[in-house]
Amino acid sequence: MAERLFLVIGYDGAELLDIACVTSSLDIANRAGASPAYRTVLATPGRQPITCDSGLRLDAAASLERFTEPPDTVLVTGGLGHERAAANPVLVGHVRRLAALARRVASVCTGSTVLAAAGLLANRRATTHWMYADRLARGYPDVRVERDPIYVRDGNVATSGGVTSALDLTLAFIEEDHGPALARGVALGAVAYLQRPGGQTQRSMFLTSRTSDDRLVRRTTTHIAGHLGDDLSTGALARAAGVSERHLARLFLTCVGETPAQYVRRARTEAAAHLLVSTGLPLAAVARRCGFGSTESLRQAFLGRYAMPPSRYRLDRTPVPAG
Repeated sequence: MAERLFLVIGYDGAELLDIACVTSSLDIANRAGASPAYRTVLATPGRQPITCDSGLRLDAAASLERFTEPPDTVLVTGGLGHERAAANPVLVGHVRRLAALARRVASVCTGSTVLAAAGLLANRRATTHWMYADRLARGYPDVRVERDPIYVRDGNVATSGGVTSALDLTLAFIEEDHGPALARGVALGAVAYLQRPGGQTQRSMFLTSRTSDDRLVRRTTTHIAGHLGDDLSTGALARAAGVSERHLARLFLTCVGETPAQYVRRARTEAAAHLLVSTGLPLAAVARRCGFGSTESLRQAFLGRYAMPPSRYRLDRTPVPAG
C-alpha cells in the first residue's frame, strides 16, 4: 500500500476543530514517519467551499459526487449544520456509497447524525456530543446511543463525542495503523496531555459540578480533586474550610446536590475509573491512590455507581484494535 486515503466529508456549518483535529494529527503522523503515509482529502458537495461554524471558509479538494477512488477511511465531520446535511439525500447517498468502499467509517461529534441518516449506525453502538445524544436517540431509534464515551467502535464504524474527541479517535486510528509508539509521538507533537481511552466519559464531574456560585464549595471541591488519597471526611473538610460540618453539609446539598461524603465517594470512584482504563495499575494500587481503604471498598463503590466490579469495568472499556 503506497498510502492510506483518509476522506473527510464536510458541509456548510461544519465545526472547524472537528476537521483540523483529524487532518493536523494525520499530518503530524506523516512527519513522524507513518508508512504508508496518510493522504487526506476534504470532499464537499460539488467541491464547493464550505463555511464553518466559526465563519472561516475552507476550500475542498474533491467533489463528493464525483469521488470514486476507494478510501481507506471515510470520516464525516460534525457541526451545527449536521441536521441540514443529514436531510440532504444527495450528500447522504454518497456517504453511504463511499462507506461501502472503505475499510472503516467514522464520524466526529454530530457527524453521527449523517451516518445514522445513511443507515450506517443501524443496530450499532454509537456516540455523539453529549448535548445531542438524546436527539440522536429520538431521531434514530435503531441506533444504540451511548451518551458518555469519548468514542465508540462497533465493527468497522467508529463514532466520537464532542469536538476534541476527534483527536482521541484519530490517535486510536494511528495506533491501530502504525503502533503505539507513533501514536504517542503524535500526541506529544499535538501537545496532548493524555491519549484518552474511548471509554472515558465526555463529562467529568469535575467540569460539570454545580459549584461556581459558592467560593467555599468550589475551593473545597478543588481540594478534594487534588487530595483523593488523604483524609476527606466531612470533619476534615470542614476544618480545612473553617466552617462547621453542618454548614458545609448544607452548602454541598444546596450547590452540588449531595453531601460532602457522597461527593468524595463519587470523585474517588470516577478517578479510579479513569486509572483503570488509562493505566495497567493493579486494583490494589488504584484503590490506594484514589483513597479507598481496600479493594473491597473500591469494588462496592463500582457496584453502586456502575453496576459492575472494577475488573469488569476495565475489561469492557479497554480499547481492542479492530481486526
